[in-house]
Amino acid sequence: MRNLIKIIFLFGISLLISCGDKEDKKENDEVQLGNYEKKDEVKQVEKMPEADLIDMSNKGIGPVKNLELPNEIDQGMVAKGKAGFDSKCLACHKTHKKFIGPAPVGILDRRSPEWIMNMILNPGEMVQDDPIAKQLLIEHNGSPMANQGLTEEEARQILEYFRTLK
Repeated sequence: MRNLIKIIFLFGISLLISCGDKEDKKENDEVQLGNYEKKDEVKQVEKMPEADLIDMSNKGIGPVKNLELPNEIDQGMVAKGKAGFDSKCLACHKTHKKFIGPAPVGILDRRSPEWIMNMILNPGEMVQDDPIAKQLLIEHNGSPMANQGLTEEEARQILEYFRTLK
């Protein structure tokens, strides 16, 4: 019985201590109505003009310096390129719409074949030093392209697959 009285007494004291001083806090609390200005300034990143993002002379940074595409599309390469794209790229790129990364449909109308191959093979250096890759990184919420460790042959197959996307 004595222990029960002690427990009730300690509970009452702790209740009084925890509830005390509430009125002082209410008097000092400031309520701000209708003024929701953000105090921190958000830095605006300058976007490149859309025309500057279409640059067929930019070959990018990486191992591919010159690449001439034949008129005929190699269907064997397309099949391998689609398989490679589906296994390595599909998690971040959808063929016909922006996802985590840009859609590859029409990419050959906006970028040189060398730029595309260098972006596939050397994404880290491209987003650091290539102006178009930097802008794409900004537009895609800072999600850099992962280096999938592809060979030049595998990248070329994916490029051939991109040629078939309409």
